[in-house]
Amino acid sequence: MNDKQKKPQKLKARLPRGFVDRTAGDIRAVNEMTAKIREVYEHYGFDPLETPLFEYTDALGKFLPDSDRPNEGVFSLQDDDEQWMSLRYDLTAPLARHVAENFNEIQLPYRTYRAGYVFRNEKPGPGRFRQFMQFDADTVGAPGVQADAEMCMMMADTLEALGIKRGDYLIRINNRKVLDGVLEAIGLGGDDKAGQRLNVLRAIDKLDKFGPEGVALLLGSGRNDESGDFTKGAGLDQEQIDKVLFFVGITDYAESAARLAELVAGTSKGGEGVDELNFIGALVTSAGYGPDRIKIDPSVVRGLEYYTGPVYEAELTFDVTNEKGEKVVFGSVGGGGRYDGLVSRFMGQPVPATGFSIGVSRLMTALKNLGKLGATEVIEPVLVTVMDGDVEAMGRYQRMTQELRAAGIRAEMFQGNWKKFGNQLKYADRRGCPVAIIQGGDERATSVVQIKDLIEGKRLSGEIEDNASWREARVAQETAPEADLVAKVREILAAQAEDRKRAANV
Repeated sequence: MNDKQKKPQKLKARLPRGFVDRTAGDIRAVNEMTAKIREVYEHYGFDPLETPLFEYTDALGKFLPDSDRPNEGVFSLQDDDEQWMSLRYDLTAPLARHVAENFNEIQLPYRTYRAGYVFRNEKPGPGRFRQFMQFDADTVGAPGVQADAEMCMMMADTLEALGIKRGDYLIRINNRKVLDGVLEAIGLGGDDKAGQRLNVLRAIDKLDKFGPEGVALLLGSGRNDESGDFTKGAGLDQEQIDKVLFFVGITDYAESAARLAELVAGTSKGGEGVDELNFIGALVTSAGYGPDRIKIDPSVVRGLEYYTGPVYEAELTFDVTNEKGEKVVFGSVGGGGRYDGLVSRFMGQPVPATGFSIGVSRLMTALKNLGKLGATEVIEPVLVTVMDGDVEAMGRYQRMTQELRAAGIRAEMFQGNWKKFGNQLKYADRRGCPVAIIQGGDERATSVVQIKDLIEGKRLSGEIEDNASWREARVAQETAPEADLVAKVREILAAQAEDRKRAANV
C-alpha cells in the first residue's frame, strides 16, 4: 500500500460565466465617461445616492417570478433569519425602497442619481453579461410631465457632453397611456385581455428588427423566421392590425396627432396620454430642443409591466460594423419613463416618479467607436531604480520617489529583485515607463542622479549599430544634481509630450 500523501490538486483559475475582469484601460474609460455624466446631472440639481448591492427579494417587486427559491432572473441567498435577499436587478427598485423607508426625511421632489453594478441571473451570451453597470437619474414626487420633459432634455445634454454630436443621437418619446388607449380602442381592454395585450406590445417592440411587414405577421397569425421556426402571433384581425400599424408608423407626430386623438377617443386614458405627449412636445420645443434632438415616436415600447406614463429612449443613429462585418445602426444606449406605481407599493399612497437609466458598457462601446473615449493620455510612472539595498540608499530612493509624486508626477520605486539591474530596465520597458532614475554609490557620493530618457533611448537604439555610435548618442541619459531631479524629469516629459503631439499631426 502506498502511504505517500496524494499531491494536492492545483486550483484551476477560471472566470465565472457571464462575468468579465476590467483592465486599467476599461476602468479609466468608464471613470472618464461617468465623470462627464455626473457633471451634467449635478448642473441639473441632482444629488448622488448609493444603495447596497443586496435588497430583500420582496422589495425588488412583482417583476420577479414567485418560487420557493427566488433565483430566476436574480441571484439570491437566504439570510440567517431565513429572509431571502437578492443582488439588485436594477437601480430603480432600491431607490423606491430608500424613498419609502426615509419618506419623512426626504425633501420632495427628490432628485437623485446613482451609478453602480446590477446583476441578472440569465443565460450569458455575446455582449450579454450577468453583471453590468448602470447610471440612473430619477425625480420622485413630481406628478407633472414637465419632469419627464426635463429628463429627456438632460439625456440629450448628457450625450452631447460625451461628444456625441447632433444628428448622431435622438431621444424618442412615447406614452404608455396612449399605447393602452390604442389597445383599448381595438377591443383589448380589461384584465381578461392582458396576455393578448402583452403579445401586441412585444410585436411592436420588434418594429426595428422586422419592419412593418414582420410586425403585421406577429400581430396576426404569426411569423416564420429564416430558420423556419414559427412564432405564434397575437391573433388580431386586419382592422385591428391596421390601427396598430398606423399608430407605430407615425413619423410626423404633428400631422397625425388629430387622427391619433380620434383613434383613442372614449378610452379611459388614451386622450390623457395624447395631451401629455403634446405638453412634453411644447415644453422641449420652447426650451430649444427641436425634433433633431427630441422627437415623439409612438413605436417606443419600454417596460411592458413597469411604466405608467411617458416612456423615452436614447438612440444613437450612426452606423457601426457588427461582428459579421455588416453596417448596422448602433441603437439604444438607455431609456426610462414614468413609474408611478413602484414607490407606492411600499407607501399605500400615490408617489409619482420618473427617471432614466444609461447602459454604461454599451455607451462606452459607442464612444470608443466614435473615438470619443480613451483619448486621454495616461503616462506610465517614472521608475526610480534600486542599485543598493542598504538603509541609507533605500531612504534616498524613496525620498526621490516621493518628491516626484509631490510634484504631480507618477512615480514608483522598483520593488522587485533589485540585485539584477538589467531586469529593472526590462521591467521599465515592458511597463512603458518614460524615464528611469539611476543612482549608484558614485552618484550618491556626489549627490547626483542619472536620468535616462527611455523613450528617446528606445528610438536611438533602433538607429545605433556599434558601441562608438552609442557613446555619441548619450543625449538619452544625463547627469543632474539631486536638487534638480524634478525639474529635469518635467523637462524630459514635456519634450516627449511635444514629440507625441507632432507625431499625431503628421
